[in-house]
Amino acid sequence: MNPNTVIVRLGELTLKGRNRHRFEKRVLGQLQPLQQQYPQVGISLEFGRIHIDLQDAPYEAAAEALDKIFGLASYSPAHKTGLELDQIRGKALELMRELEPSEGKRTFKVAAKRSNKKYPYDSMELMQLVGGHILRHTQGWAVDVHQPEVTLWVDVRDKEAFVFTDIVRGSGGYPLGTNGKALLLLSGGIDSPVAGWLSMRMGLELEAVHFHSYPYTSERAKRKVEELARELARYSGTLKLHMVPFTDIQVRLKEQGRENLLVICMKRAMLRIAEQLAERRSAKALITGESLGQVASQTLASLDVIGRAAEIPVLRPLITMDKGEIVKVSEKIGTFPISIQPYEDCCTLFLPKSPSTNPGLRTVEKVEAGIQGLDELIRLAVENTETQVIGAGQSSRKLDDLF
Repeated sequence: MNPNTVIVRLGELTLKGRNRHRFEKRVLGQLQPLQQQYPQVGISLEFGRIHIDLQDAPYEAAAEALDKIFGLASYSPAHKTGLELDQIRGKALELMRELEPSEGKRTFKVAAKRSNKKYPYDSMELMQLVGGHILRHTQGWAVDVHQPEVTLWVDVRDKEAFVFTDIVRGSGGYPLGTNGKALLLLSGGIDSPVAGWLSMRMGLELEAVHFHSYPYTSERAKRKVEELARELARYSGTLKLHMVPFTDIQVRLKEQGRENLLVICMKRAMLRIAEQLAERRSAKALITGESLGQVASQTLASLDVIGRAAEIPVLRPLITMDKGEIVKVSEKIGTFPISIQPYEDCCTLFLPKSPSTNPGLRTVEKVEAGIQGLDELIRLAVENTETQVIGAGQSSRKLDDLF
């Protein structure tokens, strides 16, 4: 029996204060592609929930859309029916007969909620009336109110009732864009796409920045990053990807800098470039995939020195996660198979043999001051950045006049 409705529950955090309507509007906006694909679908809003009237549209299409929307606590495929007791019991019996075991017994309970206080039966009476009806007309069910295998929910509203057995956990967090905009430093590795996904989950609208070192890195390395951006775009619709030419800066740092501080100086240069791009794009923070202690440049001392290159906040969503936890999220969001493709990014090609794990800020700044033309190279990198708009499952298209 195909559901005719999906009940979508918004997260509690989105319902507090004056921001509720803004949060709801964002979620409704992300459901528009579903309505464009299936014009017959109706969407209505109540306090704390959204009802999707599927008509004859497939539930799977709605579920696929909802799984990519942040700010949702849960959703349920449901069967809408009238308020008459016989209508509710009839729909409940249909649903339970589909789940009826062929052998032995399965346990169930009925959980009723009656927001319509004028309804003639209270919640306890409704549970008994519906549960008794199921027991009388089926063979394989027994009641267990403490640890049932199946819970049948009956939700009585003002004009209709809903019957369902499944509650699917949502992605949680905040609706996309409700907490502002940031730039993600997107490498070709495992960590930064996960950092981007976690940031979007907490309501940040993202644009991505990638530093490439052509001809030291191949065209395949760039395509790999575009694929990662495309996976992230599945959760945002589109994603702007800024491709920064970083070769000249890396070569200059390697020629005139100190070997053990090379990665520190490179990452500081990246933050300086990303900060200038953020100002042009009205972004208020930078996001990196750094995790405390994972590599030499991610010790606390190194992170402190690197972070001081930018004046805007540098957010590190993975800071306390270990590699196993990061990989698990990467697999969940679909970026892991792309991240492990063997195409080098700009950093791995210039790694020193003995990188510093405890750099001093004054020492690093003195080294940078002695690198001829570094500020000009950073300016040129910003000016020569190319930008693409990446769509989920689509080819990228270049924006020559973005700035």
